[in-house]
Amino acid sequence: MKGSSAFSVKSIVNNAGIGLALLLLILFFSVASEFFLSPNNITNILTQITINLILAVGMTFVILIGGIDLSVGSVMAFAAVIAGKAITLPGLGTTELILLAILAGLVAGLICGLVNGVISAYWALPSFIITLGMLNIARGAALQVSGAQTIYSFPFAFEEFGSKMVFGIPFVFLLALALVAIAWFVLNRTVFGRLIYAIGNNEEAVRLAGHPVFWYKVAAFTICGATAGIAAIVYMARLSIASPIAGIGFELNAIAAVIIGGTSLAGGRGSVIGTLLGAFIIGVLANGLILIGLSDFMRQMITGVVIIIAVILDHYRAKLSSS
Repeated sequence: MKGSSAFSVKSIVNNAGIGLALLLLILFFSVASEFFLSPNNITNILTQITINLILAVGMTFVILIGGIDLSVGSVMAFAAVIAGKAITLPGLGTTELILLAILAGLVAGLICGLVNGVISAYWALPSFIITLGMLNIARGAALQVSGAQTIYSFPFAFEEFGSKMVFGIPFVFLLALALVAIAWFVLNRTVFGRLIYAIGNNEEAVRLAGHPVFWYKVAAFTICGATAGIAAIVYMARLSIASPIAGIGFELNAIAAVIIGGTSLAGGRGSVIGTLLGAFIIGVLANGLILIGLSDFMRQMITGVVIIIAVILDHYRAKLSSS
């Protein structure tokens, strides 16, 4: 119990530091641009970070076990194409088409994540290499299934879901927050979540204790794939298209949100609340830099510097934790 309490205190301290960094960014951009705190711009930020946040929630599970998933952007595109094909089928009612599309997108993402997990866990292969292969497989499959064409003309009710507001907050962002809440509960209040952390800290000890490490690792990758499927549905609803070239580079933004949020690349340490704050930092930074007139090249450079700083800080946090 004592260890659990200490862990919680450390987690709160880490998240407080990330929250302070986010607050400083908000203060800076609110002074630098009169438009930054406008209601329209705040809505834009919430909408823009939604897909990255959804992907990053799944990525948190994978990184906590000491893995990485480079395929989520391509898996999102593949799931979107599969869902796009389903929602444009003739002879079905609107409700049936929407439900079929959501199910098809989720299953497509889940299967890709399951394959990643089974291969990397069964043969004990680096997930970096396996998911790099899946990145190409999923992208090629998306192009093949769609004939390299963008799919569009979705039912109005589905497109409306992407622009719906609830008390002035984008509904898709509230959906992402709900996923964060579910992930927090799973990681902090279930045996499964505790074992995800334990595998990242000491996989062999978990195995010797009699727990099926293989299935827990597969589950982490499957969750990551499923969130890519959810991101695909949100992407379709927001933009009213399903493009086979969607999601290029999205995996890097998701990984960046997790790392900036304080989750260790070595696994075993971090939180989904930190991931939420990390996604906000990336979103606020991207939006604010546009408002103050920096070029796209400068924005990429500054975002890269922030990621490197986050990794360096993680290195020192790991040293402090072990001392």
